[in-house]
Amino acid sequence: KLLRYRPSAQRFPVIVSQDCGHAETARVIASYGDAVAHIRQPDLSDIPVPAEHRKFQGYYKIARHYRWALGQVFRTFRYRAAIVVEDDLEVAPDFFEYFQAAFPLLLADRSLWCVSAWNDNGKEQMVDVGQAELLYRTDFFPGLGWLLLAELWDELEPKWPRAFWDDWMRQPEQRRGRSCVRPEVSRTMTFGRKGVSHGQFFDQYLKFIKLNDRFVPFTQLDLSYLKKEEYERSFLPKVYAAPEVRVEELQGNRRRELGAVRLQYSGRDSFKAFAKALGLMDDLKSGVPRAGYRGIVSFVYRGRRVYLAPPADWTGYDPSWS
Repeated sequence: KLLRYRPSAQRFPVIVSQDCGHAETARVIASYGDAVAHIRQPDLSDIPVPAEHRKFQGYYKIARHYRWALGQVFRTFRYRAAIVVEDDLEVAPDFFEYFQAAFPLLLADRSLWCVSAWNDNGKEQMVDVGQAELLYRTDFFPGLGWLLLAELWDELEPKWPRAFWDDWMRQPEQRRGRSCVRPEVSRTMTFGRKGVSHGQFFDQYLKFIKLNDRFVPFTQLDLSYLKKEEYERSFLPKVYAAPEVRVEELQGNRRRELGAVRLQYSGRDSFKAFAKALGLMDDLKSGVPRAGYRGIVSFVYRGRRVYLAPPADWTGYDPSWS
């Protein structure tokens, strides 16, 4: 579908980077002919890892492959930007339209460091499919189909980790207070139950992620509301003006007349308890909740908009919440 939905081969050249040395995989890639460029990671050796990490060898190989492949894209091919798409992702009809529209935003707003196609809490019953055009800022690095600039690779490459690259990206030392753009309705979905993570989260969350099926003409929309100052001027007052409810009222489907509502958490344990009770992903990385912005997670519960939010005087993430 990447090739089927691609609006221009010139604007969106596809590079397939192969790491496994698997002949049948290479034949499948070759069958696409000139539609893709096929590159091969040359070092297929095992990586020396600490004894307690022996079962994580795959994560070390993935980090090595990412480093090599992104190095090729930005150093050898000399592209200005790249969209990273893993081999187990399906893409939405407006996948390219979304990234094309968000690209100028990434160039203009230095408080952004990536654009992602993924909503971690994007299960069908937890999103508003009628608002497929809705986008957010998030402090959580989502991955799973994401756009980065060459300048970011200049910054990350010298200190790229040996393993667990995505959680490394989520550390404050790499994020440096920056955010990503993410959609209400995901523009990718994963079918990769088998992999190094052995299906962690797949059966509980990932296989239920709603893939957008309605083309949104993002390049014709005004996305300036996502610039930091404008976003905080509009999004934060909307969240904190929403009436506060108790989790039992949400679960009992009470106080429907209120419209959008806010559920306030006071610490790590209450966040995790509320997230679990409402079907959200409840893990935190360096203190940041999945899909969260300034600690706020926006989602749909029983057909109504809910903001799971810290108190209005929130001052920052606590990395010990992990």
